[in-house]
Amino acid sequence: MKISVIIPTLNESETISELIQFIKTNGGSSVAEIIVVDADSKDNTAQVALNMGARVLHSVVASRASQMNQGSRAATGDILYFIHADVRLVNSFATDIIQAIDEGFEAGCYRYAFNSSSKLLSMTSFFTRFNALMCRGGDQTLFISKKLFTALKGFDEYYIIMEDYDIIRRIRTRSQFKVIPKRILVSARKYETNSWLRVQSANFTAFMMFYLRQHPSLIKSAYKRMLRYR
Repeated sequence: MKISVIIPTLNESETISELIQFIKTNGGSSVAEIIVVDADSKDNTAQVALNMGARVLHSVVASRASQMNQGSRAATGDILYFIHADVRLVNSFATDIIQAIDEGFEAGCYRYAFNSSSKLLSMTSFFTRFNALMCRGGDQTLFISKKLFTALKGFDEYYIIMEDYDIIRRIRTRSQFKVIPKRILVSARKYETNSWLRVQSANFTAFMMFYLRQHPSLIKSAYKRMLRYR
């Protein structure tokens, strides 16, 4: 089995090089390709990724669901592995994923920890060990067999936000979902720009709006109003 790694990007020139190098070093022959789908970054993300040996696709839409679907259509691997550019993986990611697939799990993710010594963030990351939808998120990465992804018709591009929750909800109607008991490293930059309470409030609001089937544009607008970005 081969893994196609798909990374949607927007202005990630400071993070993409390290991630691609890590995947190449640790994924070995199990990784069929690294596909970066860039949404017209204003920095040199696409060129950096190309220089690092990734296959670069250009998206006219800055929406992760659309970008990841575009990457999946170009993928040749048996397994699709979706990663955010600022995430740092575990060395064993390729063998972990293949083992989970061999065990009968057609999809799954990792637990995570933040690149911060904050006790509040440590407490937050603790809950990612539980296999509940509210404990999920795109930062935890997502692996899925291409067969199942195709059967689900990929990410629903209606979701310009919360696309990761939607697809996991649909995955669970067809397959068991594996939370690999290892922790990847997630950027704390959102928490550094905003307070812990502000981020948790925004996350809870977005999830409840999603749960109540509010339109994604309303969810995205509410989420952005509640947080500051840098």
